[in-house]
Amino acid sequence: MILVDTNFLVGLYVTNDQWHEAAVKISDEVYNQEKIITDLIISEIITLIASKVGAKESKNLYYHILDNYQIYEVDRELYTKSINTLLKYDGTLSLADSLSVEIMKEIGIQEIVSFDKDFDKVDGIIRRG
Repeated sequence: MILVDTNFLVGLYVTNDQWHEAAVKISDEVYNQEKIITDLIISEIITLIASKVGAKESKNLYYHILDNYQIYEVDRELYTKSINTLLKYDGTLSLADSLSVEIMKEIGIQEIVSFDKDFDKVDGIIRRG
């Protein structure tokens, strides 16, 4: 199982994105795995895709995510744990990234597909990208 970060999907769907070529290169490897995504990341992705390539494409991506990803819904307790992670890394991990770290701990997965090198600071996480 692998957690999918915002910048991977944006890179994959936006052809002029800085990460497009890299995302395409690893997309087969990612799509052959069971994928998990958070509700917060879905919000980020859909908003970015709508602004960069249009609402119709964001709708298509939304339904693709529903059909192909396990969606982890964040609750209050997880937000509190994530705030502590945010503090631990002195704000170098965003709240969304801190949530991803806490979810990975909670469900016992080690891999994330992301171009965000801040995840490299976190022990026990293997970043693809």
